[in-house]
Amino acid sequence: MDIPQRASRAHSFNRAAAQYAASRPSYPPALLPTIEELAARPFARSTTVDVGAGTGISTALLHAHGAHVLAVEPGPDMAAEFRRTHPHLPLVRADGNALPLATASVDFLTYAQSWHWTDPTRSVPEALRVLRPGGALALWWNTDALDVPWIADAATRIRCFLGLDADAPMEQTGTTGAPAALEATAGRLDCARRRIRWSRRVSLHTHLANIATHSGFLVLDEATRNTFLTEERAHLQALFPDEQIEETYDVDLLVATRP
Repeated sequence: MDIPQRASRAHSFNRAAAQYAASRPSYPPALLPTIEELAARPFARSTTVDVGAGTGISTALLHAHGAHVLAVEPGPDMAAEFRRTHPHLPLVRADGNALPLATASVDFLTYAQSWHWTDPTRSVPEALRVLRPGGALALWWNTDALDVPWIADAATRIRCFLGLDADAPMEQTGTTGAPAALEATAGRLDCARRRIRWSRRVSLHTHLANIATHSGFLVLDEATRNTFLTEERAHLQALFPDEQIEETYDVDLLVATRP
């Protein structure tokens, strides 16, 4: 993906902020305890910064888990939706390439579905700068459980429609590339990785709305996007006549702790 295309896709979420908040999946109850286990420190009373916070899905979970959390979000419409739904949580407009944070001031630096929009040559040094000794950088993504046949078939249809090669990364890249990006820290971060399976049951409408909030679709014109969604609705109605769908995800988690 070239730089202009990457920038266009990164900013595309502002076109559908409310839909993103309403349809995107959250994360499983086991996620934050797993991060605490790998980081060997609790979120409770920690200074936590959630980068690329979007509409606040992960920020709200971190707050509920006891963290003193600050959200960082570059997108104006995503930030406005965040402020509308979470007015009690602090938010600043910035991104992970240039964090508006003091050196050695953070216990946890978290990226939920957002690390792949950073430039690792800038975001890795920024993480090292702002983390306290013993602090942890946690990156995670909901990725499709491709061993579930209908999910694998749907992913293939999406790739074909978007013109992606079978092995080309989609927006949900998971930690692919993240360990390599962190190798440059030369032992200054200790990395651990986990996968956590979970599922949610949603209506067909919510499932399709979720698909439509991914950047590959947001950059398309409305007519082209609706062509796919209409065809996908027909495919899934045949499989799920009650229009209730069990979406299965594998959370791909990387926790890198600063010694």
